[in-house]
Amino acid sequence: MHSPKVWLITGASSGFGKALSEVVLRKGDIVVATLRRPSVLAHLSKQYPPSQLLLLTLDVTRPSDISAAFSRTQQVFGRLDVVFNNAGYAVFGEVEGTPDADARALLEVVFWGAVGVSRAAVKFFREVNPPGQGGVILQNSSISGFSAAPGFAFYSAGKHAIEGFTESLSKELSPEWNIKICILQPGAFYTNVIAAIQTFPVHPAYAECVTAAVRDTFEAISFDGDPYKFGEMLYRLVTSADNGKKIPLFLPVGEDALQILQGRMRKMNKVLVDAAPWSADLKKVFDKGEAKL
Repeated sequence: MHSPKVWLITGASSGFGKALSEVVLRKGDIVVATLRRPSVLAHLSKQYPPSQLLLLTLDVTRPSDISAAFSRTQQVFGRLDVVFNNAGYAVFGEVEGTPDADARALLEVVFWGAVGVSRAAVKFFREVNPPGQGGVILQNSSISGFSAAPGFAFYSAGKHAIEGFTESLSKELSPEWNIKICILQPGAFYTNVIAAIQTFPVHPAYAECVTAAVRDTFEAISFDGDPYKFGEMLYRLVTSADNGKKIPLFLPVGEDALQILQGRMRKMNKVLVDAAPWSADLKKVFDKGEAKL
């Protein structure tokens, strides 16, 4: 038996966040469930005592909300072990048919919101937890952060951006801080993702293009991944680190995600072969005495 961990979960109102919150609580760990409307999880506060569940209001686009959530966590529990950075939603529409304001609002959540939570998590793990205790950041991206789909340009851009940010962050951290980071790339799971997608009308120029067909196949997509099994997997992943197992930096999740990843890797291998001739003989020839930068 391990001692209970303290988990801070963003986007806990539904989907992955709600499922993980319930899994962690059932395991006997402590959950700081953050969401824009805590009343959504009022039923959980009736099942679990305040010593195990703390519901907090958090809009990740508000830096003051992020700061308050971490401060309250410190005040109530004095420590933090895991952050599941999960808040987000999706936008569907052609690039030319998605208003700038809506695209920017999406990126404020899926990129800048995740950045703000990540910064706060690193600072907490380093400065509030005992030296060397560290913590785990589970960055919930998407397979769209590796392979973009038509109609999801801005969502995919946000996920690509947060993956690049997170990989860079992982390389900046001192090993002495003992902060572990995992970028999760789930495929199609049975969450409320389709119902929550903000969809824009077909741009007239794209009426006969691929995005029109994608719209018609939303309901046919097999969203058969179980978010509760996803939560169980994350719990095992985190607790396995207590037994010396390494948490991977990238973790595609789901058979469909693995298939997409394999297909993309095959394409990239072909790109390497095709690109080789174009990269040959491109080195600068320096004149005698010419300084090299």
